Amino acid sequence: MSHLILVRHGQSEWNLENKFTGWVDIDLSERGEVEAKTAGVTLIDNNFYPEICFTSYLKRSINTAAHIVESYKKMNITFENVKKWELNERHYGALQGLDKIETAKKYGQEQVQIWRRSFDTSPPMAEQNSEHDPKTHELYNDIKSELPLGESLKDVVLRVVKTYEQIIATAKEKSVLVVAHGNSIRAMVKLLDNLSDKEIVDVNIPTGIPLAYNISDNNIEKIGYLGDEEAINNLAKEVEMQSKITDKKG
Repeated sequence: MSHLILVRHGQSEWNLENKFTGWVDIDLSERGEVEAKTAGVTLIDNNFYPEICFTSYLKRSINTAAHIVESYKKMNITFENVKKWELNERHYGALQGLDKIETAKKYGQEQVQIWRRSFDTSPPMAEQNSEHDPKTHELYNDIKSELPLGESLKDVVLRVVKTYEQIIATAKEKSVLVVAHGNSIRAMVKLLDNLSDKEIVDVNIPTGIPLAYNISDNNIEKIGYLGDEEAINNLAKEVEMQSKITDKKG
């Protein structure tokens, strides 16, 4: 039996500023770097030893993985790294770069919650050839597929599926670490846990906390999050509150 470990990247600078990030290539905050390093220590403390790591194309995913890998290098353990654009965060279209609270005040909290948390509603699309059009960025020059200008969670699930199948096939032979984003991990959790379209809407993925599964030829068994339960719940609540209008930013 081998393991599959999912880790949402550590807090990013725009998570801290409470902005819609999507495909904008924002790095980790100081707290995010600590979360990433802690994730590596937590995995080792719980005897998880991945042999291959999948990340997205975005630096907050790649740099979180690098911090985790560094923890293993101290034990002279290294593993293969594979980048997949399909593991990128959900593309938030024209919302990218906007403050979540200010957007909620402008369009209404209910509308923003629909854009953020519904399964099949997309945000307003980004304009072609704008700064939020992936084809204008060198990072994606090698991608032949049509890239999005905005996505619903349903769209993310559809693009993650093939990579998910590759990851599961790999995980049947060796332990796999996936370091990705809130919505690409939600897509994987939907598939792993066989959740309905309605159930996945209420799932919040905390930053920097490993989520582990046992994988065998015929079975996928959820182990759960690794770490302090109260801290995990607080981080998940923080994600839930990000676009809710309160006296201070969540």
